Amino acid sequence: MSLNKYKGIFPAFYACYDADGNVSAEATKKFVEHLIEKGVAGLYVGGSSGECIYLSVEERMQTLEAVMEVAKGRIAIIAHVACNNTKDSCELARHAQSLGVDAIAAIPPIYFRLPEKAIAKYWNDISAAAPDTDFVIYNIPQLAGVALTLSLFDEMLKNPKVIGVKNSSMPIQDIQMFKRQAKINGKDIIVFNGPDEQFVGGRLIGADGGIGGTYGVMPELFVKLNQLVESGDFANAGALQDDIDEVIYTMCSTKGNMYATAKAAINKMYGLELGGVRAPLLNLAEGDGVIVDKVVSLVEAAVAKWVK
Repeated sequence: MSLNKYKGIFPAFYACYDADGNVSAEATKKFVEHLIEKGVAGLYVGGSSGECIYLSVEERMQTLEAVMEVAKGRIAIIAHVACNNTKDSCELARHAQSLGVDAIAAIPPIYFRLPEKAIAKYWNDISAAAPDTDFVIYNIPQLAGVALTLSLFDEMLKNPKVIGVKNSSMPIQDIQMFKRQAKINGKDIIVFNGPDEQFVGGRLIGADGGIGGTYGVMPELFVKLNQLVESGDFANAGALQDDIDEVIYTMCSTKGNMYATAKAAINKMYGLELGGVRAPLLNLAEGDGVIVDKVVSLVEAAVAKWVK
């Protein structure tokens, strides 16, 4: 089985809302088309950037349906399907497979501290609900409160549908560790770099590509960054990473949630209205508009410098 379709840049897709705060299929479709035009390899739908824990099962289905209507067959789609219970997660997994996604993904259950055997069963039950679809483990311990240990990873590698890890832990060593552990188990896997600020470091230590929450604001910059890494131009890759990081740090400096900043910047640059963010996430506050303008300026300057 070729895993090449999972290599490259996968923006973590933003939840798109209408003026009343409801999921907007129209805005979702426009945003998908926009990202495809920017040359991304695929999309990661329904994860943290998709505000998944604040959307209902029905809203998450509506979003994925709109994405697949535009993207199916053109780029790879990974659908994050985890809810904080197995029943809803399996429902989303079955739905995702029925739409023809390339892979499903899941974080571990949050809040209750479960033993590893319970987490493995949760993931394997979700995978079994979509038996013809690849499965990606989402490791984000700083938010989920649970880390993917090597013993848990060994157990999950027994599942033939497990093809990789979206690794959003901060130590890039984890990427190398998961690659090595998979080889010990006689398996090749894909590992996605998660923290956008360290994309170059993640790729150099073994990541096959990246899934990131800021990619949607500047997809062409990450596509270019990936190309520089693949060509071995590490000096320019480091310089572009520095420019990207300045955008990220600026995005994180608003009083509102970073995804509200991202959507506002996209609207200013491209006229795409993706709405705000779902409460209890905070929308932009007074004075944040100046920071959004700076984000736009930084992105446009970097694109002019590195892409055009």
